[in-house]
Amino acid sequence: MKIDKNYDFTSEDEIYRGWEDSGFFNPDKLPNSKKRKPFTISMPPPNATGVLHIGHAARMATQDIIIRFQRMRGRRTLWLPGTDHAAIATNSKVAGILHDKGIEVKDIPRQEFLDEIEKYVAKSRGTIQKQIRAMGASCDWSRERFTLDKDMNHAVIEAFERMYKDGIVYRGQRVVHWDPKLKTNISDDEVDHVEEKTKFYYFKYGPFTIGTARPETKFGDKYLVVHPKDKRYSKYKHGQTFELEWINGFITATVIKDEAAIIEVGSGAMTITPWHSSVDFEIAERHKLDREQIINFDGNLLPIAGEFSGMPIEKAREKIVAKLKKKGLLVKVDEDYVHNLATNSRGGGTIEPQIREQWFINVNKKTKALGGQTIKQRSLGVVKSGEIEVIPKRFEKIYYNWLEGLYDWNISRQIVYGHRIPAWYKDGQIKVGHVAPKGTGWKQDPDTLDTWFSTGLWTFSTLGWPKKTDDLKNYHPTDLLETGYDIIFFWVARMIIMTTYHTQQVPFKQVYLSGLVRDDQGRKMSKSLGNITDPLGIIKKYGVDPLRLALIIGVTPGNDVNMGDEKIGGYRNFVNKLWNISRYILTSVKKVELVKTQPKAITLADKWILTELNKLIESSTKDLETYKFSAVGEAVYEFTWDKLADWYVEI
Repeated sequence: MKIDKNYDFTSEDEIYRGWEDSGFFNPDKLPNSKKRKPFTISMPPPNATGVLHIGHAARMATQDIIIRFQRMRGRRTLWLPGTDHAAIATNSKVAGILHDKGIEVKDIPRQEFLDEIEKYVAKSRGTIQKQIRAMGASCDWSRERFTLDKDMNHAVIEAFERMYKDGIVYRGQRVVHWDPKLKTNISDDEVDHVEEKTKFYYFKYGPFTIGTARPETKFGDKYLVVHPKDKRYSKYKHGQTFELEWINGFITATVIKDEAAIIEVGSGAMTITPWHSSVDFEIAERHKLDREQIINFDGNLLPIAGEFSGMPIEKAREKIVAKLKKKGLLVKVDEDYVHNLATNSRGGGTIEPQIREQWFINVNKKTKALGGQTIKQRSLGVVKSGEIEVIPKRFEKIYYNWLEGLYDWNISRQIVYGHRIPAWYKDGQIKVGHVAPKGTGWKQDPDTLDTWFSTGLWTFSTLGWPKKTDDLKNYHPTDLLETGYDIIFFWVARMIIMTTYHTQQVPFKQVYLSGLVRDDQGRKMSKSLGNITDPLGIIKKYGVDPLRLALIIGVTPGNDVNMGDEKIGGYRNFVNKLWNISRYILTSVKKVELVKTQPKAITLADKWILTELNKLIESSTKDLETYKFSAVGEAVYEFTWDKLADWYVEI
């Protein structure tokens, strides 16, 4: 049999096409399919914003090992692939592309912008599908899903409607994380806090001293808050008023006694801006105080700011301080104050807290759907009871801490792309459903749903829910979710929230949290560092097997791994060794045929190598059952190189 002398990986695409065409990846086409016990993995859907990175390649390699192992063991394996529309990220990406062409989103019709997004996503999804195939992923393409598919949209509307009727989804006014750049609010978990050095100002506020890093918000501050037990202010009564000179003249302020004030910090006295702070908003709610907007949704000061009206807050800040200084109200300035600046992790701007009427999920309301429990209680309970096993276990504590501190989830976004909120308004009425209400005058909510609302339904909506399909019956709950630990809040927790509510099942029995893939210097991969690695580039250079080995060997659950050319090149040498062993054997025999019975050892060397092989099979099986992929890779490497190649083949 003739085989090329050098390792040739250019046939990988052809081999994959053969696998796919054979139906090998479809569980329904496996021999005796109905008699096999199902094993299911839902592929975490990559964002349809571009190409996959090396972290996605690591996910593909790990999941493919698991699914192939279970398939070899006789399970009816379903690995369901798909992509996520990634609302804000995709919306921003296409808006940026149009901007570069001289087109602004605000100047074109909604549908025209959507058409541009859909063209971009269609191309992007094609690239992603090509990359997944290039990784050798044995997923069932006949069941591929996209989070904006018609069936998926139906499931999203159904989920929203059910939760609305149950009082879990509600519309209300709260402080949200508003991005003036992208003109949308984002969830708590999409806020990045960046350390920033700035100035902290102390001002006279009547007989009190207050401190702030944001004097531009103080135009509407007419409530002075102190702790009820702060003895320094015991002579002041709750509700007592006093007059003072302030930014634009004399105002009347009211003393509020509330435990939110911290006695040990500064003077212990603070003014509140309920419209632009969630803490201040809660104080105002408790005491039924007025709320005034100071900054508009573009980041500019409103008429309440007087002479500063219309100014961007960055330009107004020092001018406001100068005016207060001129009035003799500036006490001192801390030039070296360091605080955490809230920014949009989706590439947007600095967050400006704003009160907006939005849609929320109530995480603290008891519901019959969860047996009288709240969403928060049920989501905590399924992990604490062991219904869901978290690997590694140390991430359970992080999960618990996040859930216990969870506020109502803001699920509406002010962007065009995504699942449009299925709510219509008319004369103060709200109607929710799959179609518009009958009659004239109804206007649909222009907002779209948070991406995590739809991807939270991923494990069961992809199997046909709300219909009672065979797939839903056979493959849900799924057996395993393998994903990065960095999205335990974004996605893992929200899948548990949504799935337990809508199906009364867990979404998966186990969740395996992998680490991040970093560059060879241990740095997180980012565009700014220029160290993002394209898996397709590596595959074209080395082939997919060396890449998969490099992504598995030396990796432990929940821990980051460094990746560079040297490591991948080392495993290319190993794959080349396998190639040469195969070439040596196949060129040494007259014909190749399938052996139907286990070969018998003829020589002492035969007995030795078969014994070592059986040891390898036994240890690898145990390690694969407990997801010790690195141990398996290392054992196969050692057996192949040190025993099979260096000893047995050479004898």
